[in-house]
Amino acid sequence: MNDKASEIAPTIQTREDFQQFLALLAEDYRANGQEWESTDIGSFLAALISYSKDIDGYYKNTNQQVDASAPSWRVFAEMLCGARVYEYP
Repeated sequence: MNDKASEIAPTIQTREDFQQFLALLAEDYRANGQEWESTDIGSFLAALISYSKDIDGYYKNTNQQVDASAPSWRVFAEMLCGARVYEYP
């Protein structure tokens, strides 16, 4: 996977940052999509729904003081990163 997308996700503050992140995420999918847990849009969206419910646990486990209930470009980006690898029920 393209770690560039994961690396910049915590630094995203603006819409332009988010657009650059999306370009990296798309690049990662083109190059490594077979490694993603969700390889089609339906399963990716299902994983995104599940991960968006569990992201508070991610922040807690990684000792980050982020309020996932407050919408931000960063939280959106980290949800998309998480959905790449999240196993949903």
